[in-house]
Amino acid sequence: MRNMSFNLTEQQFLDGSKTVTRRLGWEFLRSNDRLRAVRKSRGLKRGEHPVVLGVIRVKRVDREQLRNISWVDVIAEGFPRLTTAEFMALFCKHMKCQPDVMVTRIEFEKVEVPQ
Repeated sequence: MRNMSFNLTEQQFLDGSKTVTRRLGWEFLRSNDRLRAVRKSRGLKRGEHPVVLGVIRVKRVDREQLRNISWVDVIAEGFPRLTTAEFMALFCKHMKCQPDVMVTRIEFEKVEVPQ
C-alpha cells in the first residue's frame, strides 16, 4: 500500500475536516484505491518509519488547474477560513508552482484509524 503524506494538514486530516486533497502528480490513482495516510513520507532519517494516521479509500480522482478550485473545495481541503486566492497562494508557496498548474484532485474517506 502506498503512503500519502498529510504533513501540512495533519490536524485537518485527524479531525475529519479534510476530505479532499490536491497533489502534483498522482495521476495513476483510481477510485477505490487505498492509501496509508502518514505524517510524512520523505526526509525520514535512517531507521525512522512513517507515523501512520490512518487508511483512506479514494472516492474520486480528477485533473484540473489549481486556479479552478471552488470555495467549497477550499473547505473540503480543511481551510474554511481561507479564500480561494489565499488557498492557492498557500499551495503554490509550499509546492513551488503557479496557479495554472495541473493538479490531481483526490476526494477520499477514512476507512481505518490506528489504535
